[in-house]
Amino acid sequence: MRPVGVDLFAGAGGMSLGFEQAGFDVVAAVEIDPIHCAVHKFNFPNCAIVPRSVVKLTAKEIRKVCGVSGRIECVFGGPPCQGFSLIGHRALEDPRNSLVLDFVRLVAELEARTFVFENVKGLTVGRHRAFLEELVQAFDAAGYAVRIPWRICDAASFRVPQRRERLILLGSKKGTPLPEYPDPITSPADEGRLDLPRGPTCHDALRDLPDADEYVALWEGDVVRSLKWGAPSAYARELRALSNDTWHFGYVRDWDPSLLTSSWRTDHTPISRRRFVETAPGTVEPISRFFKLPANGVSNTLRAGTDGSRGAFTSPRPIHYKYPRCVTVREMARLHGFPDWFRFHATKWHGARQIGNAVAPPLARAVAFQIARALGIAPIRPRKIISLGDPNLLYMETAEAARHFHVPPPATRRDRKSGARKRSQSETEAARLLALSELRG
Repeated sequence: MRPVGVDLFAGAGGMSLGFEQAGFDVVAAVEIDPIHCAVHKFNFPNCAIVPRSVVKLTAKEIRKVCGVSGRIECVFGGPPCQGFSLIGHRALEDPRNSLVLDFVRLVAELEARTFVFENVKGLTVGRHRAFLEELVQAFDAAGYAVRIPWRICDAASFRVPQRRERLILLGSKKGTPLPEYPDPITSPADEGRLDLPRGPTCHDALRDLPDADEYVALWEGDVVRSLKWGAPSAYARELRALSNDTWHFGYVRDWDPSLLTSSWRTDHTPISRRRFVETAPGTVEPISRFFKLPANGVSNTLRAGTDGSRGAFTSPRPIHYKYPRCVTVREMARLHGFPDWFRFHATKWHGARQIGNAVAPPLARAVAFQIARALGIAPIRPRKIISLGDPNLLYMETAEAARHFHVPPPATRRDRKSGARKRSQSETEAARLLALSELRG
C-alpha cells in the first residue's frame, strides 16, 4: 500500500507531483481557484478535488470526497499569510492569517501523522519570526512537534535551474518520528549570484525544446506537433520521461511526447526584441525590467504576479538566453522542474501564475522522501498507467471552470496597466479546437 497524502492550497499541483513521485497517493486536493482546480484535475485525474476555501471545511468532508477513512500519512500545503507581528497583538490572531490556523486545524482533524508547511522566506526574518514562533506553539497545542530549527530550502540546491528559496516547516504527531530535512544535492557556489551553475543550467533545461517562434499555430493556441526536438541533457531527459526511472515512484502518464504544449507565443515589438538582444545574459533589461537568462547559470525566481481580484498583474517572464523573446510557459515549467507531460492552463497569464505559485516538484519530492523515511515507508513503483484528464479543462474561462466544479466564480477586476488582455470566448474556443485536433493527430 502506498502512503496517503492530502494537499491543502494545492494550486496546479507542484507539491502533489513531488509527493506522488516520492511514492505517495495524493487522494485529495483542496483549492479555492476553479482554474487551478481544472488544471489539477487534468494532471491528477484520480485525485479528488475539493473546490472551496479551507474556512469551515472539515476533515469529515475531505474524507467523504476522497473516500478515504483510514490513516493519512501527510498533509502538506502553503497557506497564504501576511505574517505581520503587530505591537500588542499576536500575529495568528490577525484575521489575515486565519487560513494558517485552518491549516493547523485540518492537520489535527485529519489526524495526519506528519505535515509540511511551505511559505515565503520572509517569514523567518525580523518581526515576522514572531509569527513562526506562534505557529510552532499552535502546532504544539494541536498535538504536533515541529523540527527546529526550521530551514530555508533553495530549489537550486535540489537540481532545479532556478534560485527559489522557500521556508519549509516539518512536523509530526507527538510520538511519531520527526522527519529530517533533505540534504542539498548540490551546494550553491556563491549565494549572491545567478550566473554560476548549481546542477542543471538554463541551457540544460531549454536547449532541446523547439523554438515556439517557428510555429504559426502557436499564435492561436498553446500546442503543436513537432519533430524539431534537440538532443536533451540529462535534466531534460528526465523531464521528457525518456526512461522508466524518470517517473521516480509516480504513476506513468499516457501522453504524446511529440507535442510541444503550453507554448502560446508572445507578440514582441521589433524595438523590444532589439533591446532583448542587446541585454547581457544574467542582467536585467532596463526598460522592461525583464531578467535575461544566463545559458550557463540559473534562472531568477519565477513569480506569479497577482490574482484577478488585485488587478491581474503578471510578473515578467525572463528573456530567453538564445532567442529575443520572453520564455514560454513550457520553458518556465522546465526551469521549475515540471515534466513535459504536465500541462497548465492554455493562456499565458494563468499558466505563468500557476508555475510561479508552485513549489518546484524536485524540492517537494526530496522533502516527501524524508517524510516517508521518518515513517519507515519504502516507496513502491506503481504498475498502473494513468490517462490524463479531459483537455477541455485546460481551456476553461474562470466562469466556465466555476460551473464545472459547481462553485460561484471568484470576484475579479482587471487593471488596465496589467498588459494581460482577456481573450474572447471565441478565441478560447478556437484554441481549444486547435489543441484537440493536434491531440487526435
